[in-house]
This record gives sequence, structure tokens and C-alpha cells, in this order.
Amino acid sequence: MAYLSCPSVIINAPVEIVWTILISPEKWSNVFDVRIVSVEPPGRAVNGQIISGETGPRVWHLTIKLRFVKIDAVRCCLGLDVQLPFGITVREQLSCTGLGPDQCRVTYNCDFDFPAGWRGALTRFILRNRLDSGPADSLSRLQRAAERQFGPSAVQLQAAGSKR
Repeated sequence: MAYLSCPSVIINAPVEIVWTILISPEKWSNVFDVRIVSVEPPGRAVNGQIISGETGPRVWHLTIKLRFVKIDAVRCCLGLDVQLPFGITVREQLSCTGLGPDQCRVTYNCDFDFPAGWRGALTRFILRNRLDSGPADSLSRLQRAAERQFGPSAVQLQAAGSKR
């Protein structure tokens, strides 16, 4: 039993800033709704790297595991296999496309898969409203982080530098 969610967003920041955020999993706690517990091996994203974390209310400690399965720095594309609680798995594909020097589009494909049988059907029913809003929220958080990092002060510094 599968469900596909494919939100995208235009971000007012260079693709390099967005890409740097995406390949820095140790800093994801500052951007996404996840508390990073460990990154093995540590450092920037590499194929096979495993990120362990928790999501949801702190009292529940809902464990998640993410594994990088594709990193294409030339095309700014990432692939991750994600294990969520209750036997849910997600194949995630993120791609960043530059739309100019100060803007990019990020597309986030989340292919959810649920356990077979009544437990999977019940889990999908309970989470049905979060299957689209969860990925959209993650993109919104990424957008805010990238635009804050690029921000008006960065634009003013670039403009001042180009006048010299």
C-alpha cells in the first residue's frame, strides 16, 4: 500500500545555499522537525551515510532512520531511504534547480509505503492528512532556513560588492 506526495517550492536563495543545507545532516535539527541523534559517518552527506533521529513530541521519542542512497552534486539531487515508526518506509528524492543567481526550485518526492494488512491500512488512515502536509512543512522549513541564511543583509552585501 503506497502513497506519493510531490510538493515543490520556489526559494529566494541561490541553489548553493539550499544544497549546503541538504548535505549537512548534522545541522538538520536547526531546520527540520527532527532531533538528530547521530550521523554515521559524521560530516557532509555521502552514499550509505545513516542519520538516526527522533521526531514528534519529545515525550514519545519516535525513532527515525535515514540513509543516503543517491547524491548527485552536479544535478543537486538527493535520494534517501527513510524508516519511520509503525513500519512506514519512505523513498525520498529531492532535487534543486537554479532559476537564476538568487532563486531555485526544490522538488520533494516522498513515496510512502505502509505495512500490509489492517495495521498498514489503519496507519495510513490515521496519517492521511500528514502525508502531504508533512513534506510540504519540511519544504517550508527549508525555504525559511535558506532565505534567512541568504537574507536581505546578504543581498545588500552582494549589491555593495558589485558597485565597487
